[in-house]
Amino acid sequence: MKFTPILVFATTYALFLVSGFLFRLDRGWYDALAKPSWTPSGGTIGLVWAVLFACIAASLALLDAKVGILALGPWLTAAILANWLTNQAYTYFQFTRHDWFGAGIDAALVAVTAFAVVALAWKVSKPAALLYVPYGLWATFATYLSFLFWSLNR
Repeated sequence: MKFTPILVFATTYALFLVSGFLFRLDRGWYDALAKPSWTPSGGTIGLVWAVLFACIAASLALLDAKVGILALGPWLTAAILANWLTNQAYTYFQFTRHDWFGAGIDAALVAVTAFAVVALAWKVSKPAALLYVPYGLWATFATYLSFLFWSLNR
């Protein structure tokens, strides 16, 4: 079954925003953390995530246009769902639990599942797969930065 790619895009984008509403940033706690001088600003991080969510949503819209979002097969569907769940959990570990070690582990899972989506989507749509690559790279960077925050703030 195919939906309209616009509906898939909007729904996907909205679903990736959920954690930002559920797990709010404690600005005082975050600002007090020891951070490397090259840590991206909050505004930069927000802009990057906005672009990445658009890439993810465009990827799924392309997959829907190609074969239908409900016909992606069990492995690609599982990778997409696992990626979304780990993405949502990352914000929980950071801002609710204040657990940078857990956030680092979770960010690594986000990266692994993002690259799994790339590999599995490649067979369906190369452009859709490529749209996930920046997200996988950013999640890899987030993994490094999370573990660095953890080591600086133990």
